[in-house]
Amino acid sequence: MLQADAISMQYETPTDPLVVLRDVCLTLADGESASITGPSGSGKSTLLNILGSLEPPTSGSVIIDGCDPYALMAPELARFRNRQVGFVFQDHHLLPQCTVLENVLLPALADKRSGGGRVERARMLLDRVGMAQRLGHRPSEISGGERQRVALARALINEPALILADEPTGSLDRSTSDHVADLLWELHSQEARVLIVVTHNETLAARAGRRFDINDGVLIELDSGGF
Repeated sequence: MLQADAISMQYETPTDPLVVLRDVCLTLADGESASITGPSGSGKSTLLNILGSLEPPTSGSVIIDGCDPYALMAPELARFRNRQVGFVFQDHHLLPQCTVLENVLLPALADKRSGGGRVERARMLLDRVGMAQRLGHRPSEISGGERQRVALARALINEPALILADEPTGSLDRSTSDHVADLLWELHSQEARVLIVVTHNETLAARAGRRFDINDGVLIELDSGGF
């Protein structure tokens, strides 16, 4: 479960503080999905960073699976984020020197709980996203859509409680975008975790069980989507 209560974020400037988020509240149970839309500069990515424990808010609290990540010391916070949060970005951020299988396994290497079963899980996830025949390929040897499929598998390798996707189809053509979106929701439904997608794509946003819009730092829930 994810609980965000009264999240506010502002940055100091030479004049007045720059307010980015204003008392954002959001609660999502396991298995729920949400999309967040809004114009550029509205606070979407900042909110995602805070929910993903990458940047502490000015005020408010975030609880992921019963834990406040911002109450942890830096080493514990890094371990928590690696275990409990899976990230999917517009750019896949795969390491060019690593194979497909190695890229998926990277988050597991930092998790001392991981054992031989992680290799089996990585292979299973790559099979589910249609990349079983590309395990030994490097990112330069596969297409953009295939790289994003690898990124989806990597985000799920440690069985995180929260999956955060920031414009996951933004750099893909329409056909590839639709396929990656199908995979994202299929994997989410099978893993039963919390999924949040930030996007400008209304078609992608409509797939979510709950829809939100953010403007001038204020988050508002819209009519539910999902299908």
